[in-house]
Amino acid sequence: EVQLVESGGGMVQPGGSLRLSCAASGFTFSSYDMSWVRQAPGKGPEWVSGINIGGGSTYYTDSVKGRFTISRDNAKNTLYLQMNSLKPEDTALYYCARGPDPLHTPRKYWGQGTQVTVSS
Repeated sequence: EVQLVESGGGMVQPGGSLRLSCAASGFTFSSYDMSWVRQAPGKGPEWVSGINIGGGSTYYTDSVKGRFTISRDNAKNTLYLQMNSLKPEDTALYYCARGPDPLHTPRKYWGQGTQVTVSS
């Protein structure tokens, strides 16, 4: 079955950086657009970023533009999210998801999530 396993989360001070990874299996990774979604406590899921099949086109929500970079390594079946200049508002559970529209995609195509906490 489709498996997406996030890693790399943790606690960091404001202004710090983290690099999230998502290991994919159970499907042909190189045939799908991929996305990142986050959910803060008490809030609904928020789409964060997307990337096309080959990695040549990337998309970001306004609040992370210039700070986050999505990328992928199709040879390693892995999706990444480099997060720089982190803010407390970035605190959330971060999920990777298969496809370009994860908020309208069944949760079976999301990972389990990795926690990111930005605090001083």
